[in-house]
Amino acid sequence: MIFSEMYGAYYQTVAKILEAAVNGNLSEKDLREITDEHAFSESVLTIVPALKEARWQLLGHDLKTPIRHAPTMPLATIQKRWLKAVSLDPRVALFGVEFQGLDDVDPLFTPEDYVVFDRYGDGDDYSDETYIRNFRVILSAIRDKTPLGIRILNRYGKSMFMKVLPDHLEYSEKDDKFRLISTGCRYAGTINLSKIISCNPYPGEQLDHGKSRIGKTCSLTLELIDRRNAMERLFLHFAHFEKRAERIAEDRYRVALRYDQTDETEILIRVLSFGPFVRVVEPESFIELIRYRLQKQMELYPL
Repeated sequence: MIFSEMYGAYYQTVAKILEAAVNGNLSEKDLREITDEHAFSESVLTIVPALKEARWQLLGHDLKTPIRHAPTMPLATIQKRWLKAVSLDPRVALFGVEFQGLDDVDPLFTPEDYVVFDRYGDGDDYSDETYIRNFRVILSAIRDKTPLGIRILNRYGKSMFMKVLPDHLEYSEKDDKFRLISTGCRYAGTINLSKIISCNPYPGEQLDHGKSRIGKTCSLTLELIDRRNAMERLFLHFAHFEKRAERIAEDRYRVALRYDQTDETEILIRVLSFGPFVRVVEPESFIELIRYRLQKQMELYPL
């Protein structure tokens, strides 16, 4: 692992304790408070005794330290290389994150080192200045729970203004697009960020949380025959959906998916793409959708 959250928390906690000790103002109360704040709930049972009893030889029984300077936590070379690789992702610019001190660092990998299969080619333009500005305004509004005034291009190419309550952002790996999930307006629930012309905060605006077109969560159960890498392809197709799989035979699996109702047409198309290797078990309403779709195809393209 390049970064370890567990060990990182312990090291950061002890560094904070030693910093207080170097400054000469560490008490037993401070020792416990720093541990509670920066480590895990049970860490006080490990870190505090180890330091107080001088088992780690960083503090004396009087909570004084022989260390003269506050500890620093420099990044390892591989950590810097990983961060440099992340900084090359064009989506990073959306968040306004700055990576300093990496000019002379070789990235651990580059975008040319990996290929994403089965992704649409009309993804969002993450270098567009208007897109970046809109993204940051939306992100700030989500954090501050501030209503937004948004002007979009609708499906007919006409400008449309609406006031919404931003709930969260979601990213589709397959579509390579960000979407805003919002409430407060009956005309919008899921909005593609690429369709947004402009957006600005509307502080003080009172919107009804109940007015929303966000679809309900639906479930789908499939049975899959794992031939021609069907299992691997299915998990790739549905990578960003909540799912659970269980093995029911040597080469057969049952997969349960959860998805937003607004994505039902896309789910239907993806399921049909697996042909005879996937069978829908439930619900009956989804099975009827498949029957209807196949009947229409047969009418258009008779054998």
